[in-house]
Amino acid sequence: MEWLQWLSATPLAEALKRSGTLYMLVNAGHILSIGLIVGAILPLDLRLLGLFAGFPATVLGPFLSRAAAVGVVLAIATGVCLFSVRPVEYAANPAFLTKMALLGLAIVNAALLHASRHWSRLSTDGTVTPAVRAFALVSICVWIGAVLAGRWIAFVAE
Repeated sequence: MEWLQWLSATPLAEALKRSGTLYMLVNAGHILSIGLIVGAILPLDLRLLGLFAGFPATVLGPFLSRAAAVGVVLAIATGVCLFSVRPVEYAANPAFLTKMALLGLAIVNAALLHASRHWSRLSTDGTVTPAVRAFALVSICVWIGAVLAGRWIAFVAE
């Protein structure tokens, strides 16, 4: 766990600890990036599950998945910054560990879908296969679970 103590002593972590304004801005960035993820993923997954059938999956799929990917990159960047303030405590927090596991599962789920022939087919002719629907259902559950686990972090005693 030495690396956690090292992370806590980095100039960025120290700056975040000293400046409430900086911490607030990074935290706001984290919240906004989560909003971007959920705001892109939820409508896409619902479309893949059969809702909003009037909107073409060939257009929504690539656009919303790219928007979600931008949100994921921003959330990871801001999340690492926030984690650096109290890494030892967060690493021992079951809610944080749950969130990390769910995030990993969500990213693997998305990567597997995008690497599959099902995504290629969806992107070219709009065909939503049962496999795509299964990926979408897992996605909704895992992303909502990650958001809930993230909120739970503050309420778990250390």
